[in-house]
Amino acid sequence: MARVKRGVTAKAKRKKLFAATKGYRHGRKGVFRHAKQALLKAAAHRYRDSRAKKRIARRAWIVTINAALTSHNVKYSVFIDKLNKSDVKLNRKVLAGLALNYPQEFDAVVKKVLG
Repeated sequence: MARVKRGVTAKAKRKKLFAATKGYRHGRKGVFRHAKQALLKAAAHRYRDSRAKKRIARRAWIVTINAALTSHNVKYSVFIDKLNKSDVKLNRKVLAGLALNYPQEFDAVVKKVLG
């Protein structure tokens, strides 16, 4: 059986890993063992924090909508309940954008929802 030399494959594997850890500090970018660990940890943080980012954004939208509803003397929970029961199909992201950038349109949506 012929001898298999793995230099090309191993080098390609390391090169790919080091390219992914470019910009990391100290041994986390240049030492294979540390770079591999850093990349695994970074992937875990990326997965976790992408979900946390969605939660934080939704919370901010709710705060914005609630602040805009104070001028109408309506509670957020009441507004969302009536919004779900009405035929208006707008999500919280769109409502928060309307409240910030187009207050007149937001007022029209509130009037339509509240009847």
